[in-house]
Amino acid sequence: MDTYHDLISQTFDFPTADFTVQDHELRFHDIDLMALVEKYGTPLRLTYLPKISSQIQRAKKWFADGIAETGYTGSYSYAYCTKSSHFRFVLEEALKNDIHLETSSWFDISIIRNLHAQGKVDKQKHIICNGFKPEAYKKEIADLINDGFVNCMPIIDSPNEIEYYHDHVTEKVNLGMRLASDEEPRFQFYTSRLGVRYADAIPIYEQRIKDDPRFTLTMLHYFISTGIKDTSYYWSELSRFVHKYCELRKVCPTLTTIDIGGGLPIQTSIQPDYDYPYMVAEILRTIQRICAQEGVPEPHIFTEFGIFTVGESGATIYSILDEKLQNDKELWYMIDGSFITNLPDTWALNQRFIMLAVNGWEKQYKKIQLGGLTCDSQDYYNSEKHIYQTFLPERNQRSASAKLADAKPLYVGFFHTGAYQESLSGYGGIKHCLIPAPQHIIIDRAEDGTLSDHVFAPAQEAASMMHILGY
Repeated sequence: MDTYHDLISQTFDFPTADFTVQDHELRFHDIDLMALVEKYGTPLRLTYLPKISSQIQRAKKWFADGIAETGYTGSYSYAYCTKSSHFRFVLEEALKNDIHLETSSWFDISIIRNLHAQGKVDKQKHIICNGFKPEAYKKEIADLINDGFVNCMPIIDSPNEIEYYHDHVTEKVNLGMRLASDEEPRFQFYTSRLGVRYADAIPIYEQRIKDDPRFTLTMLHYFISTGIKDTSYYWSELSRFVHKYCELRKVCPTLTTIDIGGGLPIQTSIQPDYDYPYMVAEILRTIQRICAQEGVPEPHIFTEFGIFTVGESGATIYSILDEKLQNDKELWYMIDGSFITNLPDTWALNQRFIMLAVNGWEKQYKKIQLGGLTCDSQDYYNSEKHIYQTFLPERNQRSASAKLADAKPLYVGFFHTGAYQESLSGYGGIKHCLIPAPQHIIIDRAEDGTLSDHVFAPAQEAASMMHILGY
């Protein structure tokens, strides 16, 4: 029978730039994962900082190349969507790449002020303030503008939001306006709850913005929940949005910029399955074509890539504690963690991540199902949930039938898990069945290629949970 290495090599174009095997053990960006496991144990959460910068530079290059190829006359700016990961080490790494920031909560403004105090964000930085805004959020935005953050831009999500800035902003302010996109047909509702209706965009400008000397409408914004995809739905919504930009631009000459949101996907398979340069060029061509038809200038473009920025920098490694054959054909490998608490997107959205064995690549493989430690029936990862059948190397257990027990446990890694997982599950805090948060390791690479690692947060202990619970 073939080995696990044979299976992966036959199924995918393997090795890749990110994944290689050395001495029957997996390497991620040439990181010796087994050495990390032996040093820190499992479950283990890691973030590889250089991937954040490389993702930003890749996207910037695709837009630069697309602009050169199409002759597009507008400029391109990259903003990071902070809600994808608010960690300081993520923001500091991203800000090395001349980017702007997008916020979605009043607590984001505290992060902006902290970074400003450290000299990491200056008052010229574009701060795009999105989302429906309770009064606390509107107050933080107004205070930021009044304190001299000249490119702090509230994106109007509801017409009534404008009245707060009229009453509380003392400085001139550039405004954006978000349009409510129609959702993909599979959604249970037709139009997004976020943004203003298409039909209301021009009346809002003419009645509430145009005659206020402090307000300048400069940006039109939209976002599609399903992200950027080469589908008729995406191209139709993008075209509809650009037509509305052209219509509004004809009555509002200060409208010079569009924000097409985030949604640039990450790789969820070893095999590359997305033509990024083609999609970027087609976005530019679509905007260019419609603007030419309508006789308006091509707008400057902002994007707010969050998952794309940070997703591929993350990985989570588990050890296989035991195996259980529950019927004639369903073999369970039990991990020393939980999908619900550590990787909630696998449970809530049936999100598929890249899953590979960390060691044991020289062994034969088995079709398996992975089970988490909680008592919830949904705490699993298998082919039924995640499209592809799930295989891992065989284990030799200490039993009468085993000739020789494995010297090391089997370890499995989930990769490209760097976005949203801690935000959704709650970092630290109380987890389902009180399963603790894993140890979190930060990995960086010096200019000479030397890798360094340090503990960002130790594994969660019972004492912290007891304190939160009031014991």
